[in-house]
Order: sequence, then C-alpha cells, then structure tokens
Amino acid sequence: MGSSSGNSSGSSQILNSGSEEDLMDQRKRKRMQSNRESAKRSRMRKQKHLDELTAQSAQIQKENSQLLTSINITTQNYMNIEAENSVIRARITELSQRLQSLNEIIATAAGGGGATTNNWAEESFMNPWNLMYFSQQPIVASSPGAFNY
Repeated sequence: MGSSSGNSSGSSQILNSGSEEDLMDQRKRKRMQSNRESAKRSRMRKQKHLDELTAQSAQIQKENSQLLTSINITTQNYMNIEAENSVIRARITELSQRLQSLNEIIATAAGGGGATTNNWAEESFMNPWNLMYFSQQPIVASSPGAFNY
C-alpha cells in the first residue's frame, strides 16, 4: 500500500507538472503574441516616421528648387545691371574726356590774347581732319566755376 500511495503522489506530481508546463506554454504563447503586436506597432511607427521624412524631404526639395530659381533670376538681374553700369561708366569716361577737351579749347580761345589764338580756333573747326578729332573726344560735365572769367 505504501507503494500505491507513492504512485498516487507521483502521478499527481506528473499531473501538476503537466499543468505547470501548460501554464508556462500558455504564458510563453501570450508573451510571443504580445511581442508580435509590439513589433507590429513598432514597424507601423517606423513606417509613419519614414513617410513623414519622405514628405519633409519632398517639401525641402521643392523649396530648394524655388530658391535656386530665385537665385538664378536675381543673378541674371544683377548681371544685366552690371552690364548697364559698365556702359554708363564708359559713357561717363568718354563725356569727361570730351568736356575736358572743350574746356581746353575754351581756355585757349579765351586766354590766348590775339588773332593767332582765334585763328587757331577757327582753323581747327574749319579743317575737316580736325573735326574728326573733336567728334571723337568725349564731352565731360564741367564744374560750376569753370566758366568764370
């Protein structure tokens, strides 16, 4: 009889051990399912973040393109104005030289004192070769006191 009671306690241990294993398997399955759901949520968060970054990248590329277009237009405007300024500077130089030449002629004509100076001025304007020289000389703006006698 002692052995039968030993068998009954042994079989109850086997039964307990089986239910413990079932309980552990059930916990393991539950934990695995929970891990799967957590991994799925993590993948969804990553995908959402990736989508947001892709949209942000597209927006930044669009802004970059607009800025490049604006820079190109501004650069073209700058180059046009720079070219106009160069033409104006050249014209100023030309006109300054012409004015200086005219002021020299006026000074020579006004300060010479005699017929030779006036004859020289008349000859200079009447000689066609001299006219080519004067027509190529720039006229420059004079200072306010340049015509004071």
